[in-house]
Amino acid sequence: MGRAFVYLILGGGVASGYAALEFVKRGVLHGELCIISDEAVAPYERPALSKGFLLPEAPARLPSFHCCVGSNEERLDPKWYKEHGIELILGTRVKSADVKQKTLVTSAGETISYNILIVATGARALKLEDIGIRVSSAENVCYLRNLDDAEKLVTAMQMSNGGNAVVIGGGYIGMECAASLAINKLNVTMVFPGSHLMARLFTPQIASYYEEYYSSKGVKIIKGTSLTSFKFNSEGKVIAVNLRDGNTLPADMVVVGIGSRPNTSLFEGQLTLEKGGIKVNGHMQSSNISVYAVGDVAAFPVKEYGGVTRRLEHVDCARKAARHAVAAIMNPKKRSDFDYLPFFYSRVFTLSWQFYGNNEGDVVHFGDFLSSAFGAYWIHKGRLVGAFLEGGTKEENEAISKAARLKPAVEDLSELEKQGLGFALSVSRKMVHMPEKPVHACRATAGIIMAMAAFAYWYEKCGK
Repeated sequence: MGRAFVYLILGGGVASGYAALEFVKRGVLHGELCIISDEAVAPYERPALSKGFLLPEAPARLPSFHCCVGSNEERLDPKWYKEHGIELILGTRVKSADVKQKTLVTSAGETISYNILIVATGARALKLEDIGIRVSSAENVCYLRNLDDAEKLVTAMQMSNGGNAVVIGGGYIGMECAASLAINKLNVTMVFPGSHLMARLFTPQIASYYEEYYSSKGVKIIKGTSLTSFKFNSEGKVIAVNLRDGNTLPADMVVVGIGSRPNTSLFEGQLTLEKGGIKVNGHMQSSNISVYAVGDVAAFPVKEYGGVTRRLEHVDCARKAARHAVAAIMNPKKRSDFDYLPFFYSRVFTLSWQFYGNNEGDVVHFGDFLSSAFGAYWIHKGRLVGAFLEGGTKEENEAISKAARLKPAVEDLSELEKQGLGFALSVSRKMVHMPEKPVHACRATAGIIMAMAAFAYWYEKCGK
């Protein structure tokens, strides 16, 4: 017959760990919750894989970065799950799902049933084969999505030992891995087809700063071209990378960061898909009322983007969406729509940036681009909708977050540029000192004003 659970989480990434913690906080009973993951370890903080895990000295290793240390909560090691009566089914692949029957079938043939399913299958790294480049299983071509990938990358770095590393891609994975490789004293070359780094977010001026900084750390950047093929030695190991512009780069190892694809295959034809992911409502509930989706696999209505359905691939969104879904499941009478402020961040070398909101509209840069104390605002239809800051303090980062959330009116872009970070700090401090009025008090005030206006009208009309 197999096993049966009230709540089942499919996937072992960040979202799963934070969902489990929220279930426990809301009183899930022993034996009600199960997590199934194809990874052999309990859920962990994936950002550590491109940062602390790759350090040459005192690198991060499990159990130090199990969920939920990424948000300064308790660490959920395997013992924690056992103590709270949560079943962990690890190293297990699910080969089929039936949302009508509320069952999953594992590769071992076991049928597991549920009342409520949370899909947290995330996304997989886009492989070179997906874009028509055959590389097979070369031991020195690496991706970075899970713990196995990170361990393979570390092995490749150690075997390269000061050699040449080629990074394909100029986004998150490309930038963070290139920094880590350089710290490990490899000769790093980044290759990407775009005109500048992190093209989906950075403006050319912001990107220029990071490109110059990377160059100062010995990283070579080749823009406007792409990988076409590899050269292999007799052992099947990559020894060079051929580019579309005709150049050939020597390579002792290659790291590929060209994007990802949501893991939706189990639910295609069963759940509504949109933007490549599982479409959910503001409660993170899919087209089947018994199935929820969170993290990179979920496409949800983003209030900050006017309610447009989007997938936001970032750890912060995964953590908060997971908690929101569990709150909706455990307390359906007090459900509210997910009101998420898009947030992205990264740390490379000694740099650290944060972005909040929407990068739409006119851009106003501010600060000193020579001293890594700079930022930018995005202004759309007369209001600040997005904010970016490099090297901010805790107070400064909180200020740009509050400004992006509040969307204050901006009348003069040149004046905004002069105020710079001070504008966000001013908005933030006004919010702190703004008295909060109860709803009933606001309604009473409005009623008094309306009554006074009516009295004044009739007093004037009736000749006093």
